[in-house]
Amino acid sequence: MDLKSQMRDELLSILDYWTKNTIDNKNGGFIGTIDHNEIKHYNDPKGSVLNARILWAFSASYPITKNEQHLKIAERAFDYIAQYFYDREHGGIFWSLNSDGTPNDTKNQIYALAFTIYGLSEFYAASGNTQALEMAVALYKKIEEYSFDPVHKGYFEAFTRDWQPIDDLRLSDKDANEKKTMNTHLHIVEAYANLYRVWKDEDLKSTTRELLITIDKYFIDTDSKHLRLFFNEEWVEKEDVVSYGHDIEAAWLLQWCAEAIDDENLTAVYKKHAIILTEGTLEGLDNDGGLWYEFDAHKNQMIKEKHWWPQSELWIGFVNAWQLTGDKKYIDLTQKNWKFVQQHILDKENGEWVWGVNKDYSLIEKDKAGFWKCPYHNSRACIELIKRLP
Repeated sequence: MDLKSQMRDELLSILDYWTKNTIDNKNGGFIGTIDHNEIKHYNDPKGSVLNARILWAFSASYPITKNEQHLKIAERAFDYIAQYFYDREHGGIFWSLNSDGTPNDTKNQIYALAFTIYGLSEFYAASGNTQALEMAVALYKKIEEYSFDPVHKGYFEAFTRDWQPIDDLRLSDKDANEKKTMNTHLHIVEAYANLYRVWKDEDLKSTTRELLITIDKYFIDTDSKHLRLFFNEEWVEKEDVVSYGHDIEAAWLLQWCAEAIDDENLTAVYKKHAIILTEGTLEGLDNDGGLWYEFDAHKNQMIKEKHWWPQSELWIGFVNAWQLTGDKKYIDLTQKNWKFVQQHILDKENGEWVWGVNKDYSLIEKDKAGFWKCPYHNSRACIELIKRLP
C-alpha cells in the first residue's frame, strides 16, 4: 500500500478512537482526560485547547471522509465551546472548565483564543454555520484589541478574564514566563490565515501579513537554522531549548500562511525559511527515523524523548521540502519516520497514538487524551499528506 493510502487509513483510525472513546455522555462535551492506561477521568477539568482541536480535526477531516458522523462530532464540539467555553460577558475563552461545564481557570490565554479561531473557521468551512464565523471574527477582534503590542509589534501572551495584566503568562510549567513567545505567535498567524480563507477581510489580510513579517524578523534564526522561542516585551531574547517539533511545524506552516493570504513576496521568503528550518530539524533525527523532542543548549545535551506530535509535523515539513526541492531524501525520511511511528507510537491494542517513548523505547506514561493530547497534529499530518502526495 502506498503512503497516501496508509495516511487515509490512519486518519480514519485516529478519528475512530476519538469518536468511540472521548464523548462525555455523563457531563456533556468530551472527557477531560483519558490516561495512558485508558482509564477515563470524567471529573477532570476540560481544556479549551483540547476542545478547539477536536473541533478543528473533525471539521477538517469531514471533506475527506464524507462521513456524516464526523461532522456531527464537529457540531458537538462547536456547541460545547459556544455554550460553555465562550465568555459572553468579556468576549474571551475560558482556559479550562470543571467537568460540569462551570468555569475553572478563567484567564484569557491568547494561544487558546487562537486555536478556537482555527477550529471555528474550519468548522464554518465544513458546515456553513454562520454563528461559528461570527464567533471567530469576534475573537480575532479581541486579540487585536488587547493582545497586540502597538509599540513593539507582536502579541502578549495572556490576560485575566476581564483583559487585565496577569503575572503568570505561561502556557505550561515547562515554558519560560515571558511576554512574547514563538508558540503563541505561530498559532495566532495559523488561526488568522485559516480565518482569511473563509472571511476575505482586508484588515485581517494586512494584520496577518504584518505578523508574518514580525515572525520573520524575530523568531527565525537563519544562522542556527532553528526558531528563537522566548522574548520580553522589547524583543530581548531569553535563550532556551531547541524545539525540533516547532522548527519543522513552522517550516511548512508559515509558508502555508503566506500562501493563504496570497502574498507572493512573503511566500518566497517562507519557502526559503522552510528549507532552512527543515535542514535544522535533521539535527534532531535519530538513526531509527524518530525525531528527538528537544536539545538543551544550556546543558549541551539532547532531551532523549520522542513525543508523538513532532513526528506528525515532520511528515508535513519533509513532504513540503520535497515539493519545494524535488529531493527524494525528504520522502525517504518521511517513510522511515512513519515506520518508527508504526513500531513505537501507534497504540495497536487500544487505538490512537501514545504520548511518546524514552531513549530505551519504554513508554512515556502520559495522557492518551487530555489537555495537550489532542487529535490535531496527527490528523493534520494525515490530511496534509493525502492532499500533497500524488
